[in-house]
Amino acid sequence: MGDHKEQPLRVGAAVRRRRRALELTLAVVAERSGLSVPFLSQIENDRARPSTGSLEKVADALRTTAVELLAAADPACSVDVVRAEQADPEYAPQVRSLVRGHHQMHASEFTGDHDAGREFQYRNDQLMYVADGAVEIEAEGRAYRLGRGDTLYLTGGVRHRWRATVSDTRVVVVAVAEHIEAVQDRPRR
Repeated sequence: MGDHKEQPLRVGAAVRRRRRALELTLAVVAERSGLSVPFLSQIENDRARPSTGSLEKVADALRTTAVELLAAADPACSVDVVRAEQADPEYAPQVRSLVRGHHQMHASEFTGDHDAGREFQYRNDQLMYVADGAVEIEAEGRAYRLGRGDTLYLTGGVRHRWRATVSDTRVVVVAVAEHIEAVQDRPRR
């Protein structure tokens, strides 16, 4: 249901990210995989779709698996609409993903309250936006009260927990996906 259509995955960006993370040149990957530099360049730029065998050779050269490369691949579509669904008034709290698939960012909408004792710590940065209601957030030993329209930005690695202080609270959380190395690990104080 919805406007999203399944699209083929673009594995090129995943191959490039992995190669660069290992600080390898295309020539080194070509030597390790037995594939040509021009072909690897075409794969990375999504101008060629590798066969299963070629993808496995690339994965071996990058010290990973074809499954991992496919899991980190970007979907070919660039637009996806997620429609609002009618909420069941008898059921709260709930969480709804606002972005489908394996992307470089995640967004979720939390309605109602949730386990206020649960502590979160994400690898990458995130933004919390209070669409309706109010919340209390404890982050790094400090308490913050946010109302409708307020936002809180948390850098990667910040431990935090939150709770709704008003019924029917809606909080939107947007974060850089965990599989992305958007920030270098920060030393803990």
